Amino acid sequence: MSFRDLRNFTEMMRALGYPRHISMENFRAPNFGLVSEVLLWLVKRYEPHTDIPSDVETEQDRVFFIKAIAQFMATKAHIKLNTKKLYQADGYAVKELLKITSVLYNAMKTKGMEDSKIGEEDISKFKFDLGSKIADLKAARQLASEITSKGASLYDLLGKEVELRELRTEAIARPLEINETEKVMRIAIKEILVQVQKTKDLLNNVASDEANLEAKIEKRKLELERNRKRLQTLQSVRPAFMDEYEKIEEELQKQYDIYLEKFRNLTYLEQQLEDHRRMEQERFEEAENTLRLMQNKLKEEEKRLLKSG
Repeated sequence: MSFRDLRNFTEMMRALGYPRHISMENFRAPNFGLVSEVLLWLVKRYEPHTDIPSDVETEQDRVFFIKAIAQFMATKAHIKLNTKKLYQADGYAVKELLKITSVLYNAMKTKGMEDSKIGEEDISKFKFDLGSKIADLKAARQLASEITSKGASLYDLLGKEVELRELRTEAIARPLEINETEKVMRIAIKEILVQVQKTKDLLNNVASDEANLEAKIEKRKLELERNRKRLQTLQSVRPAFMDEYEKIEEELQKQYDIYLEKFRNLTYLEQQLEDHRRMEQERFEEAENTLRLMQNKLKEEEKRLLKSG
């Protein structure tokens, strides 16, 4: 990346009317978000009606986005882009972006020179519409390709006209044979009758298949109805062990309540014991500190008495 390329790119984007401010520091580090936004804006400026997905959240979406942009510019504008440099989204991507911006900038500059000759009053009446010019260019290219293909096919057909003329003259001059025509018609009628018979057989098979399916559906319905009745019967019957189960469940609930009460009491007593131990420890430390202070005072008093004696 050169300083001149980056400066030219920022100035061209500003001249083209890019809404955001692009500084030279944006491309010191990879910035794929800004590169994707600039690419999408340039493509929309080149072809307003193009449809390119703008989702670049995942790595696969980014690769697909870069490939779509490169393919679009190669087919529509004949601009070859380096996808690897674009994916880097750093200073090397500026050179690839500069290829697109230079085309748009030169087109706008050429249009501006033409409009400047009209005058200041006419400039306010006309607007530069690159999309319509590109659409006209596309239509002209398509018509040119169609004319070329049609001309080539017409040339080939005219080259075969000599042989076809002889064959056509022989076919017209040949007398019409009734027997051969009748034979061909009979063969065609037989083939049509065979096809009709095949179609009838297929229809008959469809009818038999439909009857079989209806029989199977009816059988399934009967099985479903029997299963529903059986389910209702099972739901209405109370199991023999249900009373014992309910008694055991009530007893289990009582035992669980007793367990919760004892557990709460045990937790409370442990907390009280911990508080008591902590208070005893504090008292012991306080008494020890008091005793140490008294010992220090006695030693100081003894020293003072010795010095004074």
